[in-house]
Amino acid sequence: MKNILGFFKNLFNKTKEALTGEIHTVKVKKVKKITPDVLQITTEKPGNFEFTPGQATNVAINKANWKNKERPFTFTSLPEDDHLEFVIKTYPSHEGVTNELLNLKENDELIIRDVYGAITYKGEGVFIAGGAGVTPFISIFRDLKSKNKIGNNKLLFANKAKKDIILKKDFEDILGSNFINILSDEKTKEYEHGFITEDFLKKHIDDPEKYIYICGPPPMMDALEKQLKKLNIDKKHIVREAF
Repeated sequence: MKNILGFFKNLFNKTKEALTGEIHTVKVKKVKKITPDVLQITTEKPGNFEFTPGQATNVAINKANWKNKERPFTFTSLPEDDHLEFVIKTYPSHEGVTNELLNLKENDELIIRDVYGAITYKGEGVFIAGGAGVTPFISIFRDLKSKNKIGNNKLLFANKAKKDIILKKDFEDILGSNFINILSDEKTKEYEHGFITEDFLKKHIDDPEKYIYICGPPPMMDALEKQLKKLNIDKKHIVREAF
């Protein structure tokens, strides 16, 4: 009974902290479309605002009818930058927050809360992402590059078509030949075609003792974990974040 009460007390405290955490209002400095449906949004950075590469925050648009509609987005800037950056996939067919972000202009405002944990870097390994699932990895790779610690990290990135590859040039500059793409709906000479399979993973994971970082839609994540299990990847080496 004591353990159950303790669990609910801890849950209540975490919920209360999330709801009453510090709120910041920041002006939008720049909005850029980097793929047909992905925005790169740069904002002011509040004083003494800290986060770790891979972490996220809840974001709302400071406009009537949108202030209480928060969505979680990952920071893609570096902790030491003098601005904040978010890379966000939009869904124009949905009448929701990401669709409203398409109307953002310079000097509009966003409301952000305290940061919370997501994927954090634990050591060299293979990063696997599907579409917008790559966003937690952006700040991590940029941080490693800035410290000359990129090492032999790899990114396996699954998308529908070449035009959907987020920050393609950035990842090429950071990872070189360790930036490996696979496209499901388009055949090209540059990239592999199809879906991430057990054979695809076996081809690109050369050390089962290294960390495997995965982020994508829940069905993709579940399928990946099953495939990794067949490759004898220990669960303790898998770092995951669903979106």
